[in-house]
Amino acid sequence: MDAFYYFPWLFPTFATIFGLIIGSFLNVVIHRTPIIMVREWQQECSESFPQYKIPLPEGKYNLSIPRSTCPKCKTPLRLIDNIPIISWLMLKGKCHQCGEKISVRYPMVELLTAVMSLIIALQFGFSMYAVALIGFTFILIAATFIDFDCMLLPDSLTLPLLWSGIAAALLHISPITLHDSIIGAIAGYLCLWSVYWLFKLITGKEGMGYGDFKLLAALGAWLGWQFLPMIILLSSFVGLLFGIIQLRLQNKGIDKAFPFGPYLAIAGWFSAVWGEAVLQWYYANFFGI
Repeated sequence: MDAFYYFPWLFPTFATIFGLIIGSFLNVVIHRTPIIMVREWQQECSESFPQYKIPLPEGKYNLSIPRSTCPKCKTPLRLIDNIPIISWLMLKGKCHQCGEKISVRYPMVELLTAVMSLIIALQFGFSMYAVALIGFTFILIAATFIDFDCMLLPDSLTLPLLWSGIAAALLHISPITLHDSIIGAIAGYLCLWSVYWLFKLITGKEGMGYGDFKLLAALGAWLGWQFLPMIILLSSFVGLLFGIIQLRLQNKGIDKAFPFGPYLAIAGWFSAVWGEAVLQWYYANFFGI
């Protein structure tokens, strides 16, 4: 650990390389988690309602089994095919067996994870809090892309994120007090829960999912209740802007649903990294504090 203090460049370098490796794993998490959830629902429904003879999923399926394969020819990926970014470039974005195109999103997730890990390492330097924030970043990236794909925020991501935020405050890893962390979690959940029910009472429609409540609660646990207004305001602005663009590109009406979780995640990560500086600038320029 002392090496990170004697050689300041070492931690950012390590964080970047580690981010690349984890980014490759996050691609697996993003792809497989929704499938695992569907298989679990099938299993639960089959056990709860045997009279309907719901077909059970076959074989074992988790984040490590079965091996990753080409979606077209089902050829198992070689070890050399799993080198972050480099493999995609060497293969020219195609399967080595059948030539099927490999989505550019895979190397982009790896690159994004590495860059965000580097930013945290440069912003905070080596500390337990910086390491914790890198883990925080990994979960937000996975949740973001799953929500984009399926409009789901899995409890297997949001709940560990919530409890780890409280644990970081309890163990004095984060600068947030336990008091502020717990209030942030409660207030974060209740904010969107209240909006959800108010919108449903007025319109009779559901405006968002419960996963959004849990994600904002997790962000409140990590950052404290003081950052919730910034997160809500920023996520609403970014979500409205990109939501309209997305719906227009897909030729859908403004009344169509779009995921809000990714914009909460973006706002939460921004607040974690630069939120303190933004608040200081705001108070200094508008209140003279």
